[in-house]
Amino acid sequence: MRRRSEGRYHEGMRPNLASLVEDFRRHTTETAVVRHRGNRRYATTYGELARLAGCFAAELERRQIVAGERVVLWGENSAEWIGAFFGCLLRGVIVVPLDAAGSVEFAQRVVADVTPRLIVGDSGLLQSLGMDLPQLPLSALAAQLPPEPLFTVSEAVTAQAPFQIIFTSGTTSEPKGIVHTHRNVLASLQPIEDEIAKYRRYERWVHPLRFLHSLPLSHVFGEFMGLWVPTLLAVEVHFVDQFDAARMIGLIQREHISVLVAVPRVLQLLRAHLLGRFARLAIELEQAKGLSIWKRWWRFRQVHSTLGWKFWAAISGGASLPQELESFWRDLGFALIQGYGMTETAALVTLNHPFHMNRGTIGKALPGREVRLSKEGEILVRGDMLAMTTWQNGAMRLRDGEWLATGDLAVQEASGGLRFTGRKGDVIVTSAGLNVHPTDLEEAMTKQPGVYGCVVVPCQTAVGMEPVAVTLFRGNDQELQVAASQANHGLADYQKIRRVLKWPETQFPYTSTGKLLRRKVAQWARATIVERQNGDAASASTAQDVLLNLIAAVTGEHPPASSDDLRLSEDLHLDSLGRVQLQSTLEREFGVESADDAIAAVQTLGELRSMVEGSIAAESQVRSGFVTEDRPAAPSMLATGASTSQEEKDAYPRWPWSWPAQAMRVAFVEGVMRPLVWLLVAPRVERVANELPPTPVLVIANHVTSYDAALVLYALPGCLRRRMAIAMSGEMLMDFRYARNQRSALRDLLAPMAYLLVTALFNVFPLPRLRGFRRSFAHAGEAMDRGYSVLIFPEGTRSKDGKLQPFRPGIGLLSQDSRAPIVPVALIGLHELRAGKTGWFRSGRLVVRVGQALSAEGIEPAELTAKLEASFRQLQE
Repeated sequence: MRRRSEGRYHEGMRPNLASLVEDFRRHTTETAVVRHRGNRRYATTYGELARLAGCFAAELERRQIVAGERVVLWGENSAEWIGAFFGCLLRGVIVVPLDAAGSVEFAQRVVADVTPRLIVGDSGLLQSLGMDLPQLPLSALAAQLPPEPLFTVSEAVTAQAPFQIIFTSGTTSEPKGIVHTHRNVLASLQPIEDEIAKYRRYERWVHPLRFLHSLPLSHVFGEFMGLWVPTLLAVEVHFVDQFDAARMIGLIQREHISVLVAVPRVLQLLRAHLLGRFARLAIELEQAKGLSIWKRWWRFRQVHSTLGWKFWAAISGGASLPQELESFWRDLGFALIQGYGMTETAALVTLNHPFHMNRGTIGKALPGREVRLSKEGEILVRGDMLAMTTWQNGAMRLRDGEWLATGDLAVQEASGGLRFTGRKGDVIVTSAGLNVHPTDLEEAMTKQPGVYGCVVVPCQTAVGMEPVAVTLFRGNDQELQVAASQANHGLADYQKIRRVLKWPETQFPYTSTGKLLRRKVAQWARATIVERQNGDAASASTAQDVLLNLIAAVTGEHPPASSDDLRLSEDLHLDSLGRVQLQSTLEREFGVESADDAIAAVQTLGELRSMVEGSIAAESQVRSGFVTEDRPAAPSMLATGASTSQEEKDAYPRWPWSWPAQAMRVAFVEGVMRPLVWLLVAPRVERVANELPPTPVLVIANHVTSYDAALVLYALPGCLRRRMAIAMSGEMLMDFRYARNQRSALRDLLAPMAYLLVTALFNVFPLPRLRGFRRSFAHAGEAMDRGYSVLIFPEGTRSKDGKLQPFRPGIGLLSQDSRAPIVPVALIGLHELRAGKTGWFRSGRLVVRVGQALSAEGIEPAELTAKLEASFRQLQE
């Protein structure tokens, strides 16, 4: 018998997963999802999430999409994604979730196989699909759905009914999907819900729990921690799509995150950042061995302060967790929870209890499932969580046998926990939780000239498991590296071959029956990699190369001898997440900032060195205002390891957003500034559009005088001008703040007062020219999240002749990050007034023309910058 208490099922099992929508509606006012995208923060309550699900269910009903038919869901994590997913659950429609980072070709094959009635996804992905099928973009989902939600659960929704098909990616053969039923997930969810009930009375003291979620919802582990578990405790789930360690740590602290949900690779990047940030951390960890958890917590209180006092645990899944990485986090005093599961088991088979953890294990089997080890140590599982159906070639097929041979190897500890020891099968699960099929890589390599054999084997590296290509090759090592680079052109980023070795014999080893001895190849590859790393560690040639040492900190490996020809991917083994981390490290160590696409395009160490040195040299010129021939060259800094001088950090104040400052600013703008502008200049305001968006917008204007901001505010509607944040030269603001470079002692003395006045009355914030723009963009995004529009002058400097100067590339990046309407405002005739060519006092010759709002959706930053500049020139005509 099932008993309900406070809307929860405590005995027995929920009837279906659609019942979670009831929980959404009960937690209606609490925040459910916060999506961090670009420099913005998008929050959605549980009530809004329930309404999205109900309205999507109504849309399915309107389109006559019935239970058992398929809907493809292809997009990044968002509230709209979740709403569409649960809308399908309500009507019994089968969801086919696809990874937003997957290839278009794979998505096309899956779509052709499942013949969906509807495809819902991100606009860019839908456009790339190129298939004539009904589509709905996630960005405009709410606006296109019926106004009245449908919360009635279809009679076809039962515990045995299928609700999703998850396809394994990366294979060259026909796609094969795993079909999950409601019971498969509930079998894992129910034991956790029962266990949560024991600790519910304590949860209210730390409510709300906040998860920082870094996995795609198309992944079973990502689903479990992003869709199923959070609802049980009304968890606030924060989705992040940028895996820069510094930004993630800042987010954990700022948003008071309780738990990080991540694959081991992300945990490794955070570890590398903390070791770089706290110079003695590694030594202190060794000294703290044997201390109680409370003493370790106190000893590493600076680390806990950096991550925020509410942060206490990380949940790792999707790939095996190296023991060294596990020890690092637990020695710091954090709980590190890991479990074991796979797509066929709808997530969890075993789980480490958060309050009774066994180090080095993947936990014990959850209730309701059987786990045993074969003679070879392979994990075999059976239970209600096991998917018994697959989808292939357009139809569902029953799987043979009640036991699943997982292909994973383990040993059982005395405590009862299982310790993962490796893979039996060929599939390689990387530290990022992605499946790499060796046949894909082997096929790509054997197509290259000189390669007449290839075996791809898994090797444990400092950052986790990685594929290594062992080849039979006619040529030298340099030619082999070229062949690997050519093979990578046809592979997805997560598949790319970053390690390639030449087999020392003419043939690979085989058994007497002709079976390839992959294990022997793998043992040789691991030994060769370790030998090379040890040899490289003994080399003194890289000791003074700062860039190589920074890369080593990210990858966890000693680099080979220094050479500008070294390739970041193939030679230094820097993957896509590693590049993001390197970008953050360069910013911290050298004050060098670069666009994401710039660091992604760098191929060799020499190109990276040139980029860093060029940025340092350019910034030196900006700081000094001139260039001298005897200025020390940037290369010497990189060669010797001398760090650049750290100037005072730009201030990004939030006190101007307080209600007293806001009230004072409104009084000044409406009572002093606007009357003065009208009295002195009497500008003629022309508005191209009848109405401007009421939401926060990004206002761009040409820059001629120091009074431009006042003139722009004068022309804008009251709802915009009263809540405006204005970007100002970061260097100028810093000079004001620190009383310097004002050309006289008296002006230097008065400069701090000028800083306070301009900050309070105009809500300005710094926008530096070369360094710190990411912090500036983040501040602009936070201002928009608080309801402020942002005014920026995209030329970056005042025009001396009144002609529009080229827009700085950053405006396109800021516009894309902000995803807000862009309103151009042209100041026409101001240069002539300033030059004294015409009278200015109430002449009416100044025209302030407010253009129509433009959208930045789906446009690349460089293209967007050009489009904005072209539109602005037309506005001036």
